[in-house]
Amino acid sequence: MMQQQSKDPLHGKTLQVILEELLAQFGWDELDKRIRINCFHDNPSIQSSLKFLRKTPWARKKVEDLYIAYCVK
Repeated sequence: MMQQQSKDPLHGKTLQVILEELLAQFGWDELDKRIRINCFHDNPSIQSSLKFLRKTPWARKKVEDLYIAYCVK
């Protein structure tokens, strides 16, 4: 019996992994241009961004959508 694979491109990806892959692809400056949120602009760090994104669903959705558009193959 074969296991069914999830069609969700975010399946198995933590928010930290998503953010790290986006940073590797774009860097803080480009992330700030693409998604205008202060945690990418004002003294950005992984930890402060994760804290903000975990409690702000609209911002997390924008990050996940950018990830799907540019990092999912």
